[in-house]
Amino acid sequence: MAASASTDGAIERLVIENCAIATVDAHDTEYATGHVVVAGNVIESVGAGKAPEGLAHVVRRIDGTGHLVTPGLINTHHHFYQWLTRGLATDHNLFNWLVALYPTWARIDAPMLAAATQGSLGMMVKGGVTTAADHHYVFPRGSGDLVGAELAAAAEIGARITLARGSMDRSEKDGGLPPDFAVETTEGALLATEEAIDTHHDASFGSMVQIAAAPCSPFSVSTELMRQGAELARRKGVRMHTHGSETVEEEKFCHELFGMGPTDYFESTGWLGDDVWMAHCVHMNDSDIAAFARTGTGVAHCPSSNARLAAGIARVPDMLAAGVPVGLGVDGTASNESGELHTELRNALLINRLGAHREAALNARKALRLGTYGGAQVLGRSTEIGSLEAGKLADLVLWKLDGLGHSSIADPVTALVFGPAAPVTLSLVGGRTVVEDNHLSNVDEDAVARTARAEAQRLARIAAEG
Repeated sequence: MAASASTDGAIERLVIENCAIATVDAHDTEYATGHVVVAGNVIESVGAGKAPEGLAHVVRRIDGTGHLVTPGLINTHHHFYQWLTRGLATDHNLFNWLVALYPTWARIDAPMLAAATQGSLGMMVKGGVTTAADHHYVFPRGSGDLVGAELAAAAEIGARITLARGSMDRSEKDGGLPPDFAVETTEGALLATEEAIDTHHDASFGSMVQIAAAPCSPFSVSTELMRQGAELARRKGVRMHTHGSETVEEEKFCHELFGMGPTDYFESTGWLGDDVWMAHCVHMNDSDIAAFARTGTGVAHCPSSNARLAAGIARVPDMLAAGVPVGLGVDGTASNESGELHTELRNALLINRLGAHREAALNARKALRLGTYGGAQVLGRSTEIGSLEAGKLADLVLWKLDGLGHSSIADPVTALVFGPAAPVTLSLVGGRTVVEDNHLSNVDEDAVARTARAEAQRLARIAAEG
């Protein structure tokens, strides 16, 4: 149910009471028992105790006893299309994994991407995600309107989307990894990116769709596409996204091809700045981290994918200490088969404790901040989402923590991050319900699963036929 305008034009309200609240505001304000009032698409009030008396046009009251309310989770890096190739190349490092799967990915078409989008996004939304960034960079010839297909499929789910319109123009014949038929021309990629921005990007408060310019990676993109992509993004006023410093192989590739490491290469092509965020950033030295902090460049930390592909442990505590904006990312579900951002809260904490900072690396509240406000910073939307504050968009999650799985953990934030995946009793995006009682509200989950299975099988058949 949405809190919206009634037939007489009055703003309708939704009230949640008797719940624990983690606002993730600048002071990490928390309430052991509190309330949230949603008016239309924004948060009207949040605080301790019961909601204010005498509220008009309350269309729904929810008793949140046994629950924790947090901001909606924000996914900062994904590849939705990979939902169709989960469980393949499970014993490969990044470069070998890409070589193994590119020939299949290069056969994707619009119906496949629509099905994969609903599978990928649906799984995340069920687990508390209210905003998701997807980096789509595979545009085979004759595949149809992939951008339109993805956005239409996402709209049915109801989450906010930042679609990072990716591109590749460096194929095997140019020393890159993708097969020749899987890439675009430099000019074609730039024109298509500009068209996606002009057609779909909405910069207004509360927008459901934003577009970013997103050449794929240094080893699949020409220097000219990187430079012109940055110029295009800044001319259009959109954000920029790419992969960076993911593996030692990538660092070696950059030194051999460009005579410098990834961060210096990015800076030379205009790809550092507070309008840029990069996925992974596993292999960063002190000067790299300092450059990101100096320029405000953001990072999408993808702990499960980094582990799945044996990429390494990103220096997240050092990035945060330096002032680098850091959010969390699922990454594509061909390198993170669970496809849930909630698991990244836990894995970010645990994996970073294996690094140099050990038990001091991250705690439960820092992990929750990465998955909420940190993600909003990285996507350039921290004035709208990422924390529970009056005037911000009503993107929030009501987590059920009174069941067996969390029954003996007294602190609700610790229960959410350290414990098993918590059921989602309610999730709102701009006051509109996207999950209720742990089920997607706007699509038939069984139908999504059937369609995704059929499209995955069709993709496998086409790839096998060559």
